[in-house]
Amino acid sequence: MSDDPKTLVSTDWLAAHLKDPDLRILDASMYLPGSDRDARAEYDAAHIPGARFFDIDEISDLRSDLPHMAPPPEKFMSRMRAMGVGDGHQIVVYDGAGLFSAARVWWLFRLMGHRDVAVLDGGFPKWQADGHPTEDMPPVIKDRHLTARFQNHLVRDVTQVSQASKLGSTQIVDARAPGRFRGDAPEPREGLRAGHIPGARNVHYETLLNDDKTMKSPADTRAIFDAAGVDLNKPIITSCGSGVTAAILALALERMGHDQWSLYDGSWTEWGMFPTVPVATGDA
Repeated sequence: MSDDPKTLVSTDWLAAHLKDPDLRILDASMYLPGSDRDARAEYDAAHIPGARFFDIDEISDLRSDLPHMAPPPEKFMSRMRAMGVGDGHQIVVYDGAGLFSAARVWWLFRLMGHRDVAVLDGGFPKWQADGHPTEDMPPVIKDRHLTARFQNHLVRDVTQVSQASKLGSTQIVDARAPGRFRGDAPEPREGLRAGHIPGARNVHYETLLNDDKTMKSPADTRAIFDAAGVDLNKPIITSCGSGVTAAILALALERMGHDQWSLYDGSWTEWGMFPTVPVATGDA
């Protein structure tokens, strides 16, 4: 792969830049309920040297009933300052699953107006498999101011997605597994209807990844979107269960050079419980 400090970098790139004074590394691991994994405990036991732990559930809008919604810019700025992450830093985000929740934090930084942020391709598993060092010590934190410039065009709410679904001017792409998209498989959260947003296409995020959880090449990911019937000439709204894996689709689109994308933050957790919006079932 070709390293791009604004989208995706390899473990070798990160190892070569590990001592850079303006590099900040974030462990953004999170796991679904029932996975029997504790992200914070795993970070405390071993992490990439200098990494800070980014708690996706806490650094969110806790006023919302929906899980880990994007935080207000003021809260994001405050939390990043406390973590010693600020203006002028090159940020690299990774997770313990390979490539799962790190893309969500990449999107959050983009939403707050920061472009010098990349996901670590293959995450912590590949970092360890490649023989790179780990540590269990907390990093030394020095305050650093972060300026947030909220990018409204990178996020969509239920009203905007409903309009896109009706008009068809914007393509909606759902990252959930095919069974959940079709409505065959039950939703992991209680009280949600089964199915998908009318007019959406399905690109399961796992199809964009290799066996080692690195992302496939831009040419291969483009072919996957094409095969799913996604019109790449249109703006795209990405969606999933709760706005996490939708960011993997956004990352893939950005690498492909498709920059007319946004993320539906509430995703199916919101759409599936809204009684006034329609639900489609079956294949797209």
